[in-house]
Amino acid sequence: MLEAFGLTDPGCVRQNNEDCYLLSPKTGLYIVADGMGGAQAGEHASTLAVQTVADFIEHAGAANPESLERAFEQANSRVMNAAASDSSLEGMGTTLVGALERGPELLIASVGDSRAYTHDGQHLVNVTEDQTWVHEVGRRLGLDELSLKTHPMRHVLTMAIGVGPELRVHSYTLTPRPGTLVLLSTDGLHGVVEPEVIEGILAVDASLESKCRRLIDAAKQAGGPDNITVILLRSR
Repeated sequence: MLEAFGLTDPGCVRQNNEDCYLLSPKTGLYIVADGMGGAQAGEHASTLAVQTVADFIEHAGAANPESLERAFEQANSRVMNAAASDSSLEGMGTTLVGALERGPELLIASVGDSRAYTHDGQHLVNVTEDQTWVHEVGRRLGLDELSLKTHPMRHVLTMAIGVGPELRVHSYTLTPRPGTLVLLSTDGLHGVVEPEVIEGILAVDASLESKCRRLIDAAKQAGGPDNITVILLRSR
């Protein structure tokens, strides 16, 4: 049902890449994760979370929003347990956004600020809701968008995989029309590249690989301060 391509890049500043992504056409599962933590802990958290969700979905049977949410909860437990058993991994965590095929539908789940978008050929629409201080506190306090872009709390997550036993998973269901693009990305892309630029890149008649590479290049041209990961899905 879906054509898929994914790409990751460390960016222009960081030496290591703490992002992780998965393309699994066999199970219809696609995931992007943005790890955090000292030394190699962020890489460990994102990889462990992605592998846990993939294993859970492979053995879950029928695809449904509950199975995807339970997979995220299991990933949360595994990352927490790994950090508790190894002091070098203390404080690690990761964002997580996943898409799971269910017939003509695409089930989306997210924790943190990695995002899912749709693009219908013209318009870019943000599907997911960031779990960040800016979104959940700053906007509700009435701070304007310019202030939020430079606020010292702008990078603070209110929820992430592996940081606590209480997990809030946001779930969504899409029914994409043929030709619709679905973009999964870490904030290394959408945190530095304006929506209008992303929209323009996705509107160009090109392969998914070419679009992914142009998105990565746009983030790097904007300074590439973070790791950058993108997955593009196209419904057939």
